[in-house]
Amino acid sequence: MPDPSIADLMQRIERLEDTHHIQQLAMRYALAVDERNIDEFVRLFVPDVWVGGGRSGRDALHDIITPQLRLFYRSVHLICGQQITFHEDGRATGTVYCRAEHEVGDRWIVIPVRYDDEYRKVDGEWLFGRRTDSHLYEAEALSRPQQVDFHGWPEAPPRQQIPGDAASWAAFWAGVDTSTVTAAPLPDSDSRR
Repeated sequence: MPDPSIADLMQRIERLEDTHHIQQLAMRYALAVDERNIDEFVRLFVPDVWVGGGRSGRDALHDIITPQLRLFYRSVHLICGQQITFHEDGRATGTVYCRAEHEVGDRWIVIPVRYDDEYRKVDGEWLFGRRTDSHLYEAEALSRPQQVDFHGWPEAPPRQQIPGDAASWAAFWAGVDTSTVTAAPLPDSDSRR
């Protein structure tokens, strides 16, 4: 009969290894985007990844991501932190913060990003099951985000603004006069959803 303390230690080591692999997944994603390595990019997702429009799979993801990555020339994605929650059956969810910078013509666009991720372990490897990004703003490096109404990259589709999509954000500011701390308050939660 195995020693229970050894079994517990083995489970804890496996959790640490899983955490490390998921953290590396976020960094591999950033490198694949910045290096325009489309083959590596699509390999980071589960084989049956859903891409929308009735399409799924890595080939469909390849077809969608390629023109999106041509919206900007140079880029750098700086991973700032990650939170991971493990679930049963080889699944996990997480949140990754990132500072992305994109060269768009003669502009240098700064984008604080939050990725909300679903991870799946497939054949012993952690992959993205789904990745959704939200932006705090997009603005030229020398501009204030408020000057461009938090969306200074009109070529890119607008995204949900963070942190306004968090229920705690709406509750925190409910009924508070924010005019002394912002000239551009987020709409209330009912109008955002």
